[in-house]
Amino acid sequence: MTPVTLAVRHRTADLVGEAADAYITELQRGYRADKSGAVATLAQLRRGAGKLPEDVPELWGMTGTERLYAEGKLPEAEAVRSEAALFLAVTLYALHQQSRPDQNMHRPGVELGTAVRRLMPGGAIDGPIRRRFVRIGTAETREALAERLRGIISLLRRESISLDYALLARQLYQAQLPDGLRQVRQSWGRSFHAYRADNTGAGTRSDDTAPTDKDV
Repeated sequence: MTPVTLAVRHRTADLVGEAADAYITELQRGYRADKSGAVATLAQLRRGAGKLPEDVPELWGMTGTERLYAEGKLPEAEAVRSEAALFLAVTLYALHQQSRPDQNMHRPGVELGTAVRRLMPGGAIDGPIRRRFVRIGTAETREALAERLRGIISLLRRESISLDYALLARQLYQAQLPDGLRQVRQSWGRSFHAYRADNTGAGTRSDDTAPTDKDV
C-alpha cells in the first residue's frame, strides 16, 4: 500500500466518523426536543437498520451522505465503503433511539465491546449474549455484519445502553478494507475484555426514564 493510499484511507475514516457524529448528534437533539422533522426522519431511517444502502433506495438522501463530499469527491472505492458505513451507523442509531426521547443513545466513548459487556449483569459473562457478540466478529460479508449488528443494537436499546456511533461508523468503514475487519475485531474484543463493571451503577445505562410508545 502506498503512503498516498494510506493517507486517503485515514482521512476517509476520519471523515466518516465526523459525518456520523455531526448528523446523528443533530438528529438526536431534534428527536429529544420532539421536533417533528427529526421524529419523522428517525421513523423512516429505522426501516434501513440491518440493511445496506443499495437495498433501501427510498432512504437515499436521508442518511447525511452529502457530508462525506463536503471537501470534494472521493475515489470510487472509498466512496462505496464510506457511504455503506455511514448508512449502517445512522440507520442502526435510528433503531437504537426509538422510544427513548429522554436519553442519548449516541454517546461518545462507548465502544461496541464495552456496550455489550454492560448488557451482562455485574459484568459477568453471559453465554447467549457472548455468542451473539462473537457472531458479529465472525461475519464475512457486509450483509451478515449489518444483520448481526441489528440484533445486538436491539438488545442495547431494550436495556437503554448507549453506543458511540461515530466510532462505530469509522470501524464499519475500516472493516471493509483489506485486513480491516481483523483489526476492528481486535478493538471490539479488547473493549469487551477490558470492561470493568461500575459498582455504583453510574455511567452504564439509562434506566431512570421508562420508554414510551412514541412513534413505535
